[in-house]
Amino acid sequence: MIEILDLTKNYGHVVGVKNLNFTVEKGEVLGFLGPNGAGKTTTMNIITGYMPSTKGTVKVCGYDIMEQPTEVKKRIGYLPEQPPIYMDMTVLDYLNFVGELKKVDKKIKKSQLDDIMELVKITDVRKRMIKNLSKGYKQRVGLAQALIGKPEVLVLDEPTVGLDPKQIIEIRKLIKALGKDHTIILSSHILTEVSAVCERVVIIHKGEIAAIDTPENLSKSFGTMSKMSITISGPKNSVVNSIKEIYGVKYVEASVEKEKDIITYIVESDKDLDVRKPIFFAMAKAGYPIMELKSLGMSLEDIFLQVVTEDKEVV
Repeated sequence: MIEILDLTKNYGHVVGVKNLNFTVEKGEVLGFLGPNGAGKTTTMNIITGYMPSTKGTVKVCGYDIMEQPTEVKKRIGYLPEQPPIYMDMTVLDYLNFVGELKKVDKKIKKSQLDDIMELVKITDVRKRMIKNLSKGYKQRVGLAQALIGKPEVLVLDEPTVGLDPKQIIEIRKLIKALGKDHTIILSSHILTEVSAVCERVVIIHKGEIAAIDTPENLSKSFGTMSKMSITISGPKNSVVNSIKEIYGVKYVEASVEKEKDIITYIVESDKDLDVRKPIFFAMAKAGYPIMELKSLGMSLEDIFLQVVTEDKEVV
């Protein structure tokens, strides 16, 4: 759906992005991450045709952004960090205006706008001036304009910035729903949000790709230890001492006491050793039932911090 090959953008002697190579498959929700100044916005501006590249190729649905910009723009809906909305227009007037700019067929424009307003839940404010809307509703209007014309690709830059927790959850659910019918590139500093909705992530650092994979695979690649959460019924000191004696276990900590002598422990072990069976047999021998066990991979935040504090490239 989206192909990026050797993409480079220079600002004079300053390199914005350098030799970026990645693809986004049809129907995929891709997280696009990086610290401030890493080149995320530059890349998104090039993909959407707002800015030319110095060299390299960007294709959307098979169309080259440099050679067929109109065809590419027809297929992309873009929500920049600051929504491109006009404060002195009503919601409906603004969306009609965007529909005209995108040359939506007049015969279907009304029904399409009605569907979009219903989808992003702004039907009840369609006659209000945009300047009088809350931040959350303004963000929804910005998302609505990106959906006009039924683009196959959505590029969303910080779609939940400045929203309260309830609004963030609502927008997150909406993005996840949109992922069923659209290919999405999502840039966000809220890494829990990316983990919740994205199937794969690209981390860009100093203008270059530092990592690209699923969050699960990145967790395995960057983690130096295996970590698990295990809830056991038994006396704390005995449980801790028994687990510590197991070969490969490096760290045990009592985390949460759910009931008397039913405690959740965090256990870390050598990355290449599976200590679950030895723990099971040790607890069974001691007569301490295991109530729950689950693996704990590195969080996306841990991976992000590790990647952007290293100068070497890891792909």
